[in-house]
Amino acid sequence: MTASGVRARVRAELTKEIADVARRHLAESGAVGLSLRAVARELGMASSAVYRYFPSRDDLLTTLIVDAYDAIGEAVEAADRAAGPDLMDRWRAACTALRAWGLAHPHEWALVYGSPVPGYSAPQTTVASAARLPLVFVGIIREALAAGTITDPGEGSDTTLRTGLNTELGLPETDDSSLGSRAVLVWSSLIGTITFELFGQFTNVVEDRDRYFAVTTDRLAALVGLA
Repeated sequence: MTASGVRARVRAELTKEIADVARRHLAESGAVGLSLRAVARELGMASSAVYRYFPSRDDLLTTLIVDAYDAIGEAVEAADRAAGPDLMDRWRAACTALRAWGLAHPHEWALVYGSPVPGYSAPQTTVASAARLPLVFVGIIREALAAGTITDPGEGSDTTLRTGLNTELGLPETDDSSLGSRAVLVWSSLIGTITFELFGQFTNVVEDRDRYFAVTTDRLAALVGLA
């Protein structure tokens, strides 16, 4: 391996190690309390050395956010692929994988779907990773449309969405379409349901949470015409 290759590998390993330590700090202090100096202390590095890898706390936050979105996307995509050809099985598997990831990684879930971090604005580089999750469900809807197993229920609510979004997603772009807005409702409802469970909002309300989530999954499928 060349000297430049060795340097690149060392840099990649150190970058990962810094991010791993920061992820642990995230669980202890939350995103607001995340500190590059504290991460550097745990690693036994000078703060100036860490800044060579992450120039600011926001750069580190962005890496953690992208990593979380990608991990969520990978988990849900894998569940979708493993579920077989049946669209409803794929839908349920994707929903279940999303909830399982959230329950296993509550602090990272809170980072991407919880309260905004004061003073932090997510850059455009987070968009592609964030889109991986909803694109799984849009893909299932799109395949069901192509197979003729669902039809656009109409009502025209897609006019509330950004112009051209449905075309980008491969969904009907007509004045009476509603599949796009229904897909957004499914996405936000899944995130909201899992967030409620993680943050204790179902305490003294929902006893059988597995069953409740399964029912919610099927109801959201029905919302877009899957049966």
